[in-house]
Amino acid sequence: MKKLTADELRELYLGFFESKGHARIPGASVIPENDPTVLFTTAGMHPLVPYLMGQQDHPAGNRLTDVQKCIRTGDIDAVGDSAHLTFFEMLGNWSLNDYFKPEAIAWSFEFLTKHLGFDPANIYVTVFEGEDGIPRDDEAIKLWKEQGLPDSHIFPLPREDNWWGPAGTTGPCGPDTEMFIDTGKEACSDQCRPGCHCGKFIEIWNNVFMQYNKTAEGKYEPLGRHNVDTGMGVERTVCMMSGLPTVFDTEIFAPIMAKIEELSTVTPDDPELAIKAKRIIADHSRTATFILCDPKGGVKPGNVGANYVLRRLIRRAVRYSRFLGIEQGFMAKLAETICRKYEHFYPELRHNLESCIADLTAEENRFNQTLDKGEAMFNKVAEQLKAHGQNRISGKTAFKLYDTFGFPFEMTLEMAEKAGLEVDREGFEEANKKHQELSRTTSAGSFKAGLQDNSEVVTRLHTATHLLHAALHKVLGPTANQKGSNITAERLRFDFTWADKMTDEQIKEVEDLVNRWIKDSIPVTKKLTTVEEAKNEGAMALFGAKYGEQVSMYSIGEVSREICSGPHVENTSELGSFKIKKEQSSSAGVRRIKAVIGNM
Repeated sequence: MKKLTADELRELYLGFFESKGHARIPGASVIPENDPTVLFTTAGMHPLVPYLMGQQDHPAGNRLTDVQKCIRTGDIDAVGDSAHLTFFEMLGNWSLNDYFKPEAIAWSFEFLTKHLGFDPANIYVTVFEGEDGIPRDDEAIKLWKEQGLPDSHIFPLPREDNWWGPAGTTGPCGPDTEMFIDTGKEACSDQCRPGCHCGKFIEIWNNVFMQYNKTAEGKYEPLGRHNVDTGMGVERTVCMMSGLPTVFDTEIFAPIMAKIEELSTVTPDDPELAIKAKRIIADHSRTATFILCDPKGGVKPGNVGANYVLRRLIRRAVRYSRFLGIEQGFMAKLAETICRKYEHFYPELRHNLESCIADLTAEENRFNQTLDKGEAMFNKVAEQLKAHGQNRISGKTAFKLYDTFGFPFEMTLEMAEKAGLEVDREGFEEANKKHQELSRTTSAGSFKAGLQDNSEVVTRLHTATHLLHAALHKVLGPTANQKGSNITAERLRFDFTWADKMTDEQIKEVEDLVNRWIKDSIPVTKKLTTVEEAKNEGAMALFGAKYGEQVSMYSIGEVSREICSGPHVENTSELGSFKIKKEQSSSAGVRRIKAVIGNM
């Protein structure tokens, strides 16, 4: 088994699939465009949904390979263990109605054994065992046996383990096969198998075979086309190949962990807390830096959606920095360290580092003031308890300090011990559990509807953003540029650079322009070209870092010309009408418009 750096693994993987006829494409932004299902790009498939669904052809062809920046915060409370991360890089290879299971499985085995050097005797796989009238994936079992895997290394598992999708309530979906490496650890029980969480088997790769379509009636029908969607995590793979116990021990995190160690002036009495604090700071600062440096932009620390997730990451890092005695201003220093580590592969980090540091510093300063208030509140609580002859902080009070003031429970425990007070741990955990359940229920609402469930509406609304963008240029000028957009089945949201509140006259002028273009029934045309040629034709290319050699340029007559990969109508008349519902501030120097079309 080889020991590889992240740079070496990326190049080895992408080069391998290039040798199999795949085109290397750039990864997309971590901030999804026109996808109401997610706050961030959580998998390599998200930017490719229109192509996987056959709504349009990818300009680079039917075989693709890339490395995608991903953010997942569903397990944020687990960060601090050996493997959980909120930001990670996902290697992927894609077949868009081209090759299918035989090639995907054979190439996976070839790469794992001949290029990464894993012993075939340590490779275990899982496949779909069959459910809901869908048969067991016997084809995948047969293909793995052809690679030399014995029955004892192949595990058919139920839907919850080996089925993907659809992204929403309907759409493409199918079985998957997951690859695991036996670490050599002792089995936890006789039932220990790949997928067990004891640490004996570590998942390293996943191949999804999209071959079914789930209908609105809940039926699974043959899709009529087949896609392959794969994913291999960079951090986890490097960790396993290096023989290291955690991802935080790899060369990926080495400079970040070293900087945290350098900045630390206090060693907590609890060694586990010290380790956890360092890992949380490393992970959260890396994720926040990538969000703030993303070429698409538009996400700033705030109280709603992706902005809130970013704020929570920064504030959680700040909270844990206090356990290590790290002085204020550390987030900027870590951002610089992260930039040096990644800028050769992700140049947007260096390009946007200055604004990133400004946002990190401002949020860090704000939250330190909040924590100071939390400490003052704790002291007030302690004084009141002692004045009444009590020595126990209730779980409800401890949770209020945590939830309302952002005061870490560990800090409450530490300060309580110094003050000679007890803390109701069980009461805190019960209150926290209720809060987490409510958060998961609320978050689920952001993910329940797939893009394909509202494809007609999304297509119309997305096209409307092009017209809105063009109208803003006409009314406000060329500096009113898109910073981000979000589309649901009910409305479009469009963020753009502009310092001042728009006047009622400007809003009406923009609205009237868009409606005039809709009434003019202007054809929408698509052209495959290069970025340079598109720019020469006057096309806007706002997110340059994410474009490949060939791009799709959409023109709406002479009104609008943009490089874009989203879905579009064929004629502006399909939009019906356009109405701006609200114009407001999004963040410093960025305004936000919410609008609807047709009879909405």
